[in-house]
Amino acid sequence: MAEQGEPFARDGRPVCGVCPSLRLPGGRFDVVERPSRDCPFDPATGHRFTSAGVPVCVHPERVGLPAAPYATNGLPLPWETPPPVQAGEVPAWVRAALDAAPPEACDDVIRQATDILLAADPETDITAVLRAALG
Repeated sequence: MAEQGEPFARDGRPVCGVCPSLRLPGGRFDVVERPSRDCPFDPATGHRFTSAGVPVCVHPERVGLPAAPYATNGLPLPWETPPPVQAGEVPAWVRAALDAAPPEACDDVIRQATDILLAADPETDITAVLRAALG
């Protein structure tokens, strides 16, 4: 997760001016597919919240996170999700993790993927697998 007070959208993501990612670290807000009555706009604050008061982003494609109740359910962010055990599942995990990860987390994701792939087959062409996953 991003540092305690460091906003998730610090890297210039094209988020809305009221997005909670501009003021909160990843994992401290939920992401939903679109605005709905489940996360109404609060005119007093200019933000959307769940009924439990959790801040909500309604544009997963802009914030760079798949829709999920990260703060509500304490879910890990994509790059914090434990890597798969099976080498065949690595490409999908790498893609999801790197699509959302901040730059400082990318090296760790690639290292974990490399370790899994080489453990399964020491002759694996890591570059080819990563290219295919990200292509």
